[in-house]
Amino acid sequence: MTVEVILPCLNEEAALGWVLGRMPDGYRAVVVDNGSTDRSAEIARDLGARVVDEPRRGFGAACHAGLLAAGAEVVCFMDADASLDPRQLPAVAEPVLGGRADLVLGARRPRAAGAWPWHARLGNAVLARGLRRRTGAPLHDLGPMRAARRSELLALGLTDRRFGYPLEMVLRAAASGWRIAEVEVDYLRRAGRSKVTGTVRGTMRAASDMRRVMADHMR
Repeated sequence: MTVEVILPCLNEEAALGWVLGRMPDGYRAVVVDNGSTDRSAEIARDLGARVVDEPRRGFGAACHAGLLAAGAEVVCFMDADASLDPRQLPAVAEPVLGGRADLVLGARRPRAAGAWPWHARLGNAVLARGLRRRTGAPLHDLGPMRAARRSELLALGLTDRRFGYPLEMVLRAAASGWRIAEVEVDYLRRAGRSKVTGTVRGTMRAASDMRRVMADHMR
């Protein structure tokens, strides 16, 4: 079975060669160009990836455009910045492929100094603790590497198109009775500066989006 891997992408030309070159057999990359001003889209096409253009800026907008464009029964998501190793995708997808889980998240474990700045790690820990209390899902990280069945994800009716998209996915999945699990994955130093964890401002913006999504689902 072919698994499609959705990679939201904004100016990641420095990372795409490494990321796409490590895609496992049976895993096909769908790079969603979210308005890059560098050669990201060109590089992705040259390396054999399918490229989808999503002009509306937003992490969730890019993720959802990839989900709509995909055709595989099982899809994965991961960042395109080389902070996650595509060779670990099978470990995340296997519980879904084997029918033992409906949504699997990769719990990040830093493998290099500076891979996960303190402010981002602290915010993530607080969010994960709140998710465990609210949903009962055994999650310790709201990681960007994840796997699920495409048709079931579409049926969740995800609406956020910013940084709240990953959180909304977990909240709606838990409310729908999905079996949610996590497996450990390596977290590496990304290529270039992160748009989120690279600055306190970016982290706070993502945290604000997630607080809004959490508040919406508590009503």
